[in-house]
Amino acid sequence: MHIDWFVFLAQIFNFLLLMYLLKRFLYGRIIKAMDDREAKITARFAEAEDLKVKANEEAELYEKRNRMLHEKKEIMLNEATMAADAKRKELMDQVRRDVDAVKARWQDMLVREQDAFFYDLRQRAAKQLYATARKALADLADVELEDRIVDEFIRRVKELDEEKSVQIRKAISGGGNKVVIQSAFGIAEPKQAQIEEALKKQITNGFTIRYLREPDIVSGIELRVNGNKIAWSLNEYLETLVESLTETLQREAHAA
Repeated sequence: MHIDWFVFLAQIFNFLLLMYLLKRFLYGRIIKAMDDREAKITARFAEAEDLKVKANEEAELYEKRNRMLHEKKEIMLNEATMAADAKRKELMDQVRRDVDAVKARWQDMLVREQDAFFYDLRQRAAKQLYATARKALADLADVELEDRIVDEFIRRVKELDEEKSVQIRKAISGGGNKVVIQSAFGIAEPKQAQIEEALKKQITNGFTIRYLREPDIVSGIELRVNGNKIAWSLNEYLETLVESLTETLQREAHAA
């Protein structure tokens, strides 16, 4: 087979020229357009990726803010609950204190009223008993009983201890050396002499005695000088009896 090299080379040249022209005027533009499109797609993908990253960041930020808001809400709710509990406890304590105060005032008022009642009852009973006993003892008093009372008074003078004797001695000296002896009855001169002798022997000399009648001293006799006293009377026994009676009444009333 005979090959026409000229034609063969011309075809190769035409082919290469065609390829060059296609590349220059067609393929190049197509490739450039494809490259441009690819670049745009890549840019869009990159932009989309950036948007995705930003969206994720925004979502994370939103979630973070949401968590913080939720935590803050929980904290505020807990604080509000604690404050409400504290306020409720404070109010309950205040109410309890108010109730206790009212109860205490009521009990105090009740005790005062009860004490006032028993004080009045005691005073009435004491006055009645005292008046009855005084009258009975006054009716029973006679010379022999009065002498026994004076003897008992003299015995008390003789039995004074040193401290009491010194007190009476100072009182007599401070009172102008004057002594007052009161009794519910008149004291005979022999008994007055015995009293004076006992006082001088036990306490001191150089004083004057003035005797006075005092009906309120029930079957008794007393020496008073400058705030000090030596005495014996049935008043003491009556007062002890009345006090014992009223205390018994009061205890029984409280127990009831």
